Amino acid sequence: MQYRGRTWKFGDDVDTDAIIPARFLNTSDPRALAAHVMEDADPDFPSKVRPGDILVAGKNFGCGSSREHAPIAIKAAGISCVVADSFARIFYRNAINIGLPIFESPQAAAAVTTGDEIEVDAARGLIVNRTRGETYPATPFPEFMQEIINRGGLMPYVAARLGRSLADG
Repeated sequence: MQYRGRTWKFGDDVDTDAIIPARFLNTSDPRALAAHVMEDADPDFPSKVRPGDILVAGKNFGCGSSREHAPIAIKAAGISCVVADSFARIFYRNAINIGLPIFESPQAAAAVTTGDEIEVDAARGLIVNRTRGETYPATPFPEFMQEIINRGGLMPYVAARLGRSLADG
């Protein structure tokens, strides 16, 4: 799977309250959450982000509370993937579970700036910065995790596996 898009750069320790402020957690509707994604980090972000854009951040992206709303809001806003120096472990797990592709690349996190056009090759673990003509390594997912993301998350992945098992059995 490959992702290509315009980037939005954020710093270190972006917590889940910055990704989706707690005052908007009175719903689990992905569209309602997307309307406020990253609003506390950049008040105009929800109106500026476009489908296919890519978030890039520093260390410990997604730290804070363990709410799944954060990766849901990012995915529902149309962001194709997130590249960061590193992710908080619970955010990492929640992102995979809801089918949001995320990639760790300290080199990309340091070099990419807002507005760069990048391409992420998930299978090869490569990030190409089309704006700057640079390439950075990323940690590729194991095959089963790529399949979870390609199916849209853990629930569709499990449903597909159970369906296949029932048809075979």
